[in-house]
Amino acid sequence: MSSNLENELKQLIIDTLALEDLNIADFDSQEALFNGGFELDSIDALELGLAIRKKYDVRIDAETDDVEKIFASVAKLAAFIESKQALNPNGLEGRYE
Repeated sequence: MSSNLENELKQLIIDTLALEDLNIADFDSQEALFNGGFELDSIDALELGLAIRKKYDVRIDAETDDVEKIFASVAKLAAFIESKQALNPNGLEGRYE
């Protein structure tokens, strides 16, 4: 798993959710983003999902049963993005469901 991607995601979270009081060093890649970790909420997840779609051309379907697992931590999110990009390295589809 790419620590570069994890760092990019940390910065994306900070920028997307306007968490100006945090920097990437404040994030442990294994720490929960929701439910006891950074305490992000469903609106944050939607905003973050849109930002990920725009930046990485990866769509996270909010209706999937795996959405909580995907957003469990920065490390899990990075692994999901990498797996979807590996399935479609040329970005021709632009969506993953």
